[in-house]
Amino acid sequence: MRVQIREVVNRKQLKEFIYLPARIHQNHPKWVPPIYKQEWTYFDPSSNPEFQHSETVLALAWQNDEVAGRIMGIINHRYNRYRQEKGARFAYLECGDNQEVAYALLSFIERWAIERNMQKIVGPMGFSDQDPEGFLIEGYEHEPTLATYYNYEYMIQLLEKEGYKKDVDYVVYKLMVPEKMPEFYRRIYRRISRNKNFHLIEFSKKKQLKPYIRPIFELMNDTFKDIYGYFPLDVKEMDELGKRYLPIIDPRFVKLVARNHEIAAFIIGIPNMAQGLREAKGQLFPFGVFKILRAAKKSKQLDLYLGGIKEEIRGKGLDVMMGVKMIESCQKAGIEFIDSHHELEGNLKMRSEMERLEGEVYKRYRIFQKSLKT
Repeated sequence: MRVQIREVVNRKQLKEFIYLPARIHQNHPKWVPPIYKQEWTYFDPSSNPEFQHSETVLALAWQNDEVAGRIMGIINHRYNRYRQEKGARFAYLECGDNQEVAYALLSFIERWAIERNMQKIVGPMGFSDQDPEGFLIEGYEHEPTLATYYNYEYMIQLLEKEGYKKDVDYVVYKLMVPEKMPEFYRRIYRRISRNKNFHLIEFSKKKQLKPYIRPIFELMNDTFKDIYGYFPLDVKEMDELGKRYLPIIDPRFVKLVARNHEIAAFIIGIPNMAQGLREAKGQLFPFGVFKILRAAKKSKQLDLYLGGIKEEIRGKGLDVMMGVKMIESCQKAGIEFIDSHHELEGNLKMRSEMERLEGEVYKRYRIFQKSLKT
């Protein structure tokens, strides 16, 4: 039957939008539900400051009298000004293996973007690179992480049949936690530890992290400015991201380096909580939060989320300083391996560091693009 596209304009439709993936992925063993409390906040323009800088549309596809797919369109005007582009994005695309539904959803967003004089569309990509981005194209057998898509393989074919091609790929490395610290790491660590200009900061309680949230994001603004898809966060966005991630951060896996009382480097990891989210079905209350935290404590996988070093002091060994302490924390917690999260395919410097530690690429994600004819 013919597919109908309806914009999401009320709470009932938004609920259908948020919970549709659970139905589509009900027989998908490794799929992980989102934290639904965060989903309601994310898609609420009064709660998510990202909406202030962007034009958006949410849409549902209806077929055979039921919701068959969803999609979000985003035009991030601040990013476009920053990069001097005329680009739109599609995000949160979900549907069954149905080309007709995929076509209806994508063509709706394309027309919407063309009406606003956009020249290109990319995706899947949210407001910023802090949101899930890129469909999984390799490594479906491995455990997903909280901040990434876990899509069916057919999604790639659906996109390609609608004329979408590769824009960029991200690779993800699997790093085994060594029983003994590599000797070259020990040598560099001893050398950098003698430098009194640098001071390692570690944490045992979440409340200790709060004063560092904005300084970390300010450093991220400085170090990420040239990375694909990134643009500087403002104070409201920093605070919103802090509120989003602080409840699930394990302070043992946050490492900072200060230089003269200023944050010069950071790395943040979170024990994988996929199994806990499955058991909780994405609900924090009344007992979901305990299932999530229990699963994270038992996890053998640490997911890296963010990291950065001030540009002028890269190559001084600060990455090793934090890495040694992160490995020690993993050893104490029984973590067996580390998921590196997204690394741009062309970031050869970071990739060579991963490979020096005998990391191997075990997942790959792709952001697609399509030129729009205006």
